Amino acid sequence: MFYNLLKLAHVLSILVWVGGMVFAHFFLRPAVASLEPPERLRLMHGVLGRFFKVVLALSSVAVITGVWMIGRVAKDTVQSGGAFHMPLSWTLMATLGLLMWAIFGHIRFALFKRFSGAVALAEWPQAAASLASIRLWVSVNLALGLLTVAVALLG
Repeated sequence: MFYNLLKLAHVLSILVWVGGMVFAHFFLRPAVASLEPPERLRLMHGVLGRFFKVVLALSSVAVITGVWMIGRVAKDTVQSGGAFHMPLSWTLMATLGLLMWAIFGHIRFALFKRFSGAVALAEWPQAAASLASIRLWVSVNLALGLLTVAVALLG
């Protein structure tokens, strides 16, 4: 039962994280494109600030639950006298997930910090350039997230 709860927390965390990237990239960004730069950049700052707080927690939940589930299966296998060999799909999911977590860390703690500073100082060209960098790395993370889901479902 506990393993199933971990798996539920793991999958829901990933759904919100990847789903939020889809929403921001394909729906929010095009909708705010018609706004003037100061309004658009302030709005994106507010939305991304809230989203990144949630993603910081949820991505951590995804990593912790993923490691815990792997450890649990490994422990149970060894305790029952077997040798644990992690399936390729698990290895790929773990590697992609950790890469996504590292990229998110760069987005949140470097790029968003730069974006926040530019918005606070009303330096709109710098804010727009920072937001473009965030968008690029979110696109990379979105692709990795979709690949991870495909590995999970097909592996």
